[in-house]
Amino acid sequence: MSSLDTPAEVPRPRASAQVAAPSTMTWLTLALMTTASVASLRAAPTMAVYGLACVFLYLVPAIVFLLPTALVSAELASGWNGGVYRWVAEGLSKPLGFLAVWCQFAMTIFYYPSLLAFVASTIAYVIDPSLASNGVYTAIVIMVLYWTGVWVSSRGTKALAGLSSWGLVIGTLVPGTILVVLGMVFLGQGNASAAPMDAGHLLPEWTGLASLVLIVNNFLSYSGMEMNAVHVSSLKDPAKEYPKSMFLAMGLVLLIFILPALAISWVVPADQLSLTAGVMQAFDAFFSYFDVGWMTPIAAVMLISASLAGMLTWLAGPSKGLLEISRQEGYLPPFLQKLNKFGIQQNILVTQGVVTSIIALMYALIPNVSSVYWIFSTITTQVYLIVYLLMFAAAMRLRKTHPDHPRGYRVPALGLVCTVGLLASLAALAIGFVPPSQFGGGSVWSYVLFIACGLLVLGFLIPWLFLKFRKPNWRTAAAGAPSEGDRA
Repeated sequence: MSSLDTPAEVPRPRASAQVAAPSTMTWLTLALMTTASVASLRAAPTMAVYGLACVFLYLVPAIVFLLPTALVSAELASGWNGGVYRWVAEGLSKPLGFLAVWCQFAMTIFYYPSLLAFVASTIAYVIDPSLASNGVYTAIVIMVLYWTGVWVSSRGTKALAGLSSWGLVIGTLVPGTILVVLGMVFLGQGNASAAPMDAGHLLPEWTGLASLVLIVNNFLSYSGMEMNAVHVSSLKDPAKEYPKSMFLAMGLVLLIFILPALAISWVVPADQLSLTAGVMQAFDAFFSYFDVGWMTPIAAVMLISASLAGMLTWLAGPSKGLLEISRQEGYLPPFLQKLNKFGIQQNILVTQGVVTSIIALMYALIPNVSSVYWIFSTITTQVYLIVYLLMFAAAMRLRKTHPDHPRGYRVPALGLVCTVGLLASLAALAIGFVPPSQFGGGSVWSYVLFIACGLLVLGFLIPWLFLKFRKPNWRTAAAGAPSEGDRA
């Protein structure tokens, strides 16, 4: 997902189908495109809890996950079109290819509730800040906004295509810059930081595995690098320019992630920080200090517009990729393959909406909104990590089985890079089952069971059932002319 998030940013969903790249592109343009697709403010409160240690917690996954993902996806995209399904299908097997594209889609089931919970908390700061911790209010906003998005997307509105770029400027760069500048002025006037900023706090305090759990969110914050890898063949000298582009993008993304998180930690104490409303808490505190409280609603509107733009822009993307593969291979039943009169996979969107609404009710049933937000963010990350595990494994096997296949870019020391990415992803999966130290008091086993069930059911059981019970006529109906009712 960028994240207009970014989700914890939770991750932003990415369309699995690739888009034709322009004939030429500069490495600087590609770096900016990648930054736009990955960076966002929504993850800032999650890392602001750690104060200065957030620098370390962002750098580690950037080195062991962000960079390997960017490089490996570039090699795969420059050799095989068709996105992650084609890469995994060619490198491992078609069923595993379906698992990969399914997980790309399935992560959005938990992604949208957590994204819209952030929107709900932001809206609350315009109406009544106390609503930010109200689960019933949050659930209502999630369902209303999601179903509105489904209706808009099902109309095939092409005007939404450019919303993500505007979202980067309006909802990320401008408010992020304002937040950091206000924070620097705040400290420059002699005010003490709410979080210690000395060298002794560069590393997170070690209190066991739970003290490092929030690092898992950063894996999903960095997800989506594979989306822009398709443009590697548009560079004049991919072997030299692509790594340069990715290093610049990584630097820009780190700045956008780290500086706002630090700014939040300067003014909002960790024990008072909301994972959903933390950005607005910081804006509210800064604006109140500088006697410009009237700007709080403006900042909220900017963040809201960016998040909604991201949701609308990507709502149909992953489901469209799943639909296209399923119509070719017969992975989904005809009901889920039907299109409406605008050519949109409305039945998939509606089915996803029903599940999303059920998940939204969790916000009303569980008292602590931040805890629900964290749980859904973790499940989202766990499911999406499956995609990367399969991608790294497929890349290594394709290098062995198809060593002479034309590639526009080849990763130096591919085996080492993939191994680092695999181990980092596996570590993130394992750490994801450990309750974060900030949410003490609850049942550890209940937390582990909830995360495990979410991962197993959503990431493995459902796709296995589709593969187990699929019928030959599912593919026949999909591969030919639109079936009856497709354009109803």
